[in-house]
Amino acid sequence: MLRTLPMASSSSLTVSTHYKTSLPPLFSLKSSSLCINNDTVNVSYCYNPSRRLALFQLGTAIPQSQLFGAKASKLLRTEGSTIEASTSGNVAPISTTVKEQNALEWVKNDKRRMLHVVYRVGDLDKTIKFYTECLGMKLLRKRDIPEDRYTNAFLGYGPEDSHFVVELTYNYGVDKYDIGNGFGHFGVAVEDVAKTVDLVKAKGGKVTREPGPVKGGSTIIAFVEDPDGYKFELLERGPTPEPLCQVMLRVGDLDRSIYFYKRAFGMELLRKRDNPEYKYTIAMMGYGPEDKNAVLELTYNYGVTEYDKGNGYAQIAIGTNDVYKTAEAIKLCGGEVIREAGPLPGINTKITACLDPDGWKSVFVDNIDFLKELE
Repeated sequence: MLRTLPMASSSSLTVSTHYKTSLPPLFSLKSSSLCINNDTVNVSYCYNPSRRLALFQLGTAIPQSQLFGAKASKLLRTEGSTIEASTSGNVAPISTTVKEQNALEWVKNDKRRMLHVVYRVGDLDKTIKFYTECLGMKLLRKRDIPEDRYTNAFLGYGPEDSHFVVELTYNYGVDKYDIGNGFGHFGVAVEDVAKTVDLVKAKGGKVTREPGPVKGGSTIIAFVEDPDGYKFELLERGPTPEPLCQVMLRVGDLDRSIYFYKRAFGMELLRKRDNPEYKYTIAMMGYGPEDKNAVLELTYNYGVTEYDKGNGYAQIAIGTNDVYKTAEAIKLCGGEVIREAGPLPGINTKITACLDPDGWKSVFVDNIDFLKELE
């Protein structure tokens, strides 16, 4: 959907093999107070801004706004877990709080849906064949942009205006990517896991986990890999309107991520499950029930705080009624906006892009503009 996502626009391509980040906690839940002009203001949390700069396909990261707004940011600075006031000006914490509450309330009522997930592949035709013949997807559309030296293909189980789909990007001359260890898998719901696995084997696909119940549960699952090594978890379910049902990403602080996605993205925490025997915890986040909507599966592995993101997986796109309000809410929640809200050159689709606390990228797309693109 976005023409800004390919990695290169010339015949020479240099790609980074790692996006390693180390983030301090977003919030320190240690109550304190500060005194400004003889007024005492209670502070229930303190904020540690990220000092990362990440170069993605939408450009160099833009420094995030301070939690307390533009006026207050001139007066407050954060050092570790303390907040100090400067000697000039006045702070209006009540106004800031009202502004934040209004923005977050708007997020809850915004019409949002996960639109598509974007990642890069080395052989577009081979990947399309695997997805259509083995996983039962349909090729929805395909477009070639020779001036920028890339091709996109959109595949899924239904129309883009109502279904979550994959957007594959092929960059001319690049046949291999580093997936890293931060991206986990995509989830696909099928009625018969064993039958699907047999089909994958018959087509020469790779099966990395044979059909069987999930550890600690009863759901029948299996794992297969596409030609580029992206993992797909096959989940045995009855008929569902959204077979492409999961994107799993690993995070370094699960509670921090849940807090961020609930407030900044307006997602619900659908369920959370700890598995101490295997030393991991998962949280399902989304805009509706798992059996009817695509969800984000966040995984925390005990003691692991950062991951190598590689250069294959790109981002998730999410629809919104207002990209400008979305960007404002993300900043208020401590997120990092790396593409300010506004129209894309040429097609005028309004977007904004941001990073979550672990550096995973998401792009918010204007709902009306998105539908116009599909016409």
